[in-house]
Amino acid sequence: MPVDTKRIRGPEESQSPLLFLSPGKVPEASSRQGVRGNGDARPVFARCGLISQAKGSAYLEAGNTKIICSVYGPREAERKDETDMKTGRLVCDFRLAPFSCLKRGAWIQGSEERDLSQTLQESLQPGVCLHRYPRSQIEVNVMVLENDGSILAHAVTCASMALADGGIEMYDVVLGCTLRQSGSTCLVDPSYSEEYGSWQEGYGEDQGCVTVALLPNLNQVSGLTADGEMREDILSDAVRSCMDGCHKLYPVLQQALMRAVKKKAPPPAK
Repeated sequence: MPVDTKRIRGPEESQSPLLFLSPGKVPEASSRQGVRGNGDARPVFARCGLISQAKGSAYLEAGNTKIICSVYGPREAERKDETDMKTGRLVCDFRLAPFSCLKRGAWIQGSEERDLSQTLQESLQPGVCLHRYPRSQIEVNVMVLENDGSILAHAVTCASMALADGGIEMYDVVLGCTLRQSGSTCLVDPSYSEEYGSWQEGYGEDQGCVTVALLPNLNQVSGLTADGEMREDILSDAVRSCMDGCHKLYPVLQQALMRAVKKKAPPPAK
């Protein structure tokens, strides 16, 4: 198995940093009492055009979840056998930084990241006018700097902002929202402890997680993933709640894109 020989190897014996946290700072599953309602999303900070070398880029921060995305292309496809004469190709690469999770990960892309890359591509592709870029490919690179839950939904939103910032023609921007269902309680935009905390207790009735990718102006769902076991009516309500969350996020995305456009626009002639 290949290893990175340029990195300084850590000590053979070490302890988790969580052991040195005060009891009040240890992350625990939250019921959101006095912080935000079960149907409220975390405040979102979004900016475009942060990576000068990329055609388009975006940075999104929701609570402690921090994601950066860069877009390159359209450029000539690397593999000629995958070239389409009538339409372009969207290539997505989803990465988790080794320091993004509580348990340090590896630089090599794992199976979870490959699955997230495929899901990200399937969610973004309906919103991009690929027929405008024949015989070419558009590359989308997403890096999660800190994982505090709902990374797939926020990655979809951040990648859509980067595509729009890069001038890629789109039918509509794509927004993502995640909902955690735990019995009769549903939590919109769950944190890491809310998203994975109760899974360790075992599977039960109406236990699951739903992520929706939405084209807000067209009101069309471009991607849907669901884990766990939920009844049909519970799943339908979860999808509707996620769609409402996407519509609430849309003004934040509009302001970030308008700010980027005004910054790139030339000053008015005197």
